[in-house]
This record gives sequence, structure tokens and C-alpha cells, in this order.
Amino acid sequence: MARVTTTPPDLWHHYGRARSDSDRAVPPVFSWVWAQDAGPGAEVLGDVTGLVVADLGAGVARHAAHLVARHAPARVDAVDSSAAQHARARDLYGHLAPRLRAVHADAVDHLDAHPGSYDVLCSVFGSLDFTDPRRLLPAAARALRPGGLLVASTLGHYLGGAPAETDVRHAEVPVRTPDGTAATMRRWVLQEAVWTELLDGAGFTRIGVDRLPPAALGPRSADTLLLRARR
Repeated sequence: MARVTTTPPDLWHHYGRARSDSDRAVPPVFSWVWAQDAGPGAEVLGDVTGLVVADLGAGVARHAAHLVARHAPARVDAVDSSAAQHARARDLYGHLAPRLRAVHADAVDHLDAHPGSYDVLCSVFGSLDFTDPRRLLPAAARALRPGGLLVASTLGHYLGGAPAETDVRHAEVPVRTPDGTAATMRRWVLQEAVWTELLDGAGFTRIGVDRLPPAALGPRSADTLLLRARR
């Protein structure tokens, strides 16, 4: 008997849909922090002129579009596993192709299929948050060229204030399936020392972790951890 396979529901189907309908512009700035309102910008990546970049968990590719429009990389691959987000990225920023390429793929699968292909990998509360780092970080190291740079922002603690995990442990966060059914997805919220150990174990060097506090406090404000490492 043939095996019957089912496609898991797109848990990002609803995320950002309203904004995508009303805001179609290429963002004028690149922000790493949780609130997207302050802090360092694309300069953290260094000069990306002529480089090949991948944004992991790119959503609708707003950060990727900013890089393509304003910083002259050779190409930015906006990688996302959500069919809905991929479609929105192509709708919003298809005019930036071929330098902006929307890629519908699981981040680990994509990285494994492209060893030694990238100069820079970035993730802004993207795949680094929602993929087991014990799988993602080794794949990222293999996909980078020697000396390549990984930069990622992730939560410094849970929304609401609970401290980040002291071990590689995920939380289940509530989401909705496309038909509105309640579901959960995994999110990794880890302390600085845990990220440092994971990056080191994956083969990265020159590892740095900065904690960026929110510009304003509120019920869903959060510190941002900015991770930087070299293959």
C-alpha cells in the first residue's frame, strides 16, 4: 500500500496579512530589534556590495528588499517555509528580481542543498527562533563560505518577562492554522551563554552576543539578543 503523506498546515498563513495589503513599500531602514523601531541597522552586516546573502525565515522579505534596494549585494535569497509568506514576498517585491530571490523552502533543507554558497546569512526573529538550533546552526556553517558571517536577532527573554532558557529547550507558542483552528509552534528563547555554546559547537568563531534593550517599555516589549559569528 502506498504511503499517504499530508502537508502540515501553514502556521504563518495569517501573520502580517493586513500589513502586506496596506504597506507595499521597500522599508527605508533595516532594524534588528524586536520592536523594529531603533537600534543598529544593516551596517552590522558590513559592506555587502557584490556579496551573496540569505535571509532565513524572511517572511514577506522586507529586510531582504531593503538590502537589495539600498546596499548593492549580488543577490539576496529570502528563504521562508510558509507558502503564504513566500507568495506575499513575490507579490510585494517581485520587481526586485533577480537580485532578490524569494525561496519557498525549509531553512535547513535549503542550506544543506547549497554548501559553501553564501557570504552572509541573516535572520531577524526568523528561522533561528523557530528551528532547532542544533540542526540549523551546523547547516548554516556549511552553507557559508570560509570567513562568512552569520548575524541573527532573537528574543532575550520571553514576552511578558520570563527569563530565557538555560538549556536548549523550546516553548510552544499559540498560533492559528489557515482555517482558524488553534495550534502551537516551537520557539527557542535561549540565554546568551547557550547561544554561544551552540555557535561554538557548530564550528563558528569570533562569536559575539549583544543585548539590546527596548526603546520603550510595554506589555510585549522585549530585549533583543544580536548574535554575530564567523565560519
